[in-house]
Amino acid sequence: MPRSYSLAQLMALPFSPPQMVQLAADTGCASAGVRLLPTTPGGLHYPLMDDPPMLRETLACMAGTGVRVLDLEVLRLNTRFDAGRYLRFLEIGARLGARHILVAGDDPDEARLAASFAALCDAAQPFGLTADLEFMPWTQVPDVRAALRIVGAANRPNGGILVDALHVARCGSSLDELDTIPANWLHYAQICDGPVPGPASVEGLIHAARCERLLPGEGGIALAALFARLPGDIPISIEVPSDTRAPRLGYRTWARQAIEASRSILEKTGR
Repeated sequence: MPRSYSLAQLMALPFSPPQMVQLAADTGCASAGVRLLPTTPGGLHYPLMDDPPMLRETLACMAGTGVRVLDLEVLRLNTRFDAGRYLRFLEIGARLGARHILVAGDDPDEARLAASFAALCDAAQPFGLTADLEFMPWTQVPDVRAALRIVGAANRPNGGILVDALHVARCGSSLDELDTIPANWLHYAQICDGPVPGPASVEGLIHAARCERLLPGEGGIALAALFARLPGDIPISIEVPSDTRAPRLGYRTWARQAIEASRSILEKTGR
């Protein structure tokens, strides 16, 4: 079965959801991710929950191009998380036909974080959505082991772990630890590249992840070996933001380069 590719919102953060759908169509991707909630207070996002005209435009563009929405960003589980506040978000996700929610963990109380994750999974299940916890070294879910504990404690059928190549390389987890993630918890994965070793500071790690990643093959991450550990049929979200190169080259050119580089790497896995 051929790989299914999606363009993550960070590939072109200034692009609205209908523009992301069109970008995916123009570059031969089957799907796109959309950022409906901010990753930081005041961060750029596109709240389709409160914008009926843009929602209609997005749905029309999807119908016209055949491109789907793969994942919704970014739902952060903090100390005050209440799943009931996100029902409209989930409803819109279902209208878009989205499959997954990208989840970040910010609560230092791991038991409460697992309970919040379970509550989110329960709320998302009727809408056909999975909740995929992304481990990131500067969050309260810093590595593979923490993600395994939280998703395991929640024990929900639509719970999963999102593997981002950059975070695997930066969080201290080994490739062998990826083998401990149950296959049914792996719904999609993100590809990019970066220098190895990475930045030494938290600020540097965050800036690199959000603003300056490298095309697959340009950095030092063992991408072929990494993706050989994951199921060969999961969708691949291409997430290569570059605040310097993407605007200069143009987002379509940058996306095409990222897609070509990703395909070149993944062909080497034989998966």
